[in-house]
Amino acid sequence: MTVHDGRRSCASLLAELNVHPRVIMRILRHANMKVTMEIYTEVSDEETLKALRQLSESLDI
Repeated sequence: MTVHDGRRSCASLLAELNVHPRVIMRILRHANMKVTMEIYTEVSDEETLKALRQLSESLDI
């Protein structure tokens, strides 16, 4: 496991814990949100489906 792998894991775990993206950016000491969100953070399919279900419920669909 490389340092980069550890940083990616950290960012992804924080995203799954619903930590605000700007906070993740500061923890990783990135100057650009795009780097944090597009390169370092991965979200599982399960988390994506969970978010879509929550959106559906909030809209009463």
